[in-house]
Amino acid sequence: MTIEEELKGRFRNEYHKGLINLTFTTKQLSYAFYQSLKRHGIAEQQYNVLRILRGFRSEAPLTIGFIKERMLDRDSDVSRIVDRLFEKGLLARKENSDDRRQKSVTITDKGLSLLDSMFECEKTADTLLKNLSEVEIRELNRMLDKIRKNNK
Repeated sequence: MTIEEELKGRFRNEYHKGLINLTFTTKQLSYAFYQSLKRHGIAEQQYNVLRILRGFRSEAPLTIGFIKERMLDRDSDVSRIVDRLFEKGLLARKENSDDRRQKSVTITDKGLSLLDSMFECEKTADTLLKNLSEVEIRELNRMLDKIRKNNK
């Protein structure tokens, strides 16, 4: 179904159509992924923090700033997300002895177990773009990188 059919609308030009199409598609994909995360009682930003902590475990403990630089949503309140994950026992945090404003954060075994149990979510994410070939996915990634490069 085309974006015009999906939204029952018209667009000023192809650039406007492209932006609306990208926004609409992103929201659809995010919602589908959100539904798979919801079954585990975790939000997308919390999942993102846990994945960062797991991915950089060899460099742990990590600072809030380090995590924030790697977040998909750069406007996230990482301190608040870390607090919520700490309350759930999914990560450990402690004050930095050099700077008490800084927190050192590591993922716990419970956090790692949760991510392991969420492997189905990752597989779901892989299927969200299954109607594209690997060549098309590479081209999509190239074009998205180009869009971001030109808009910084």
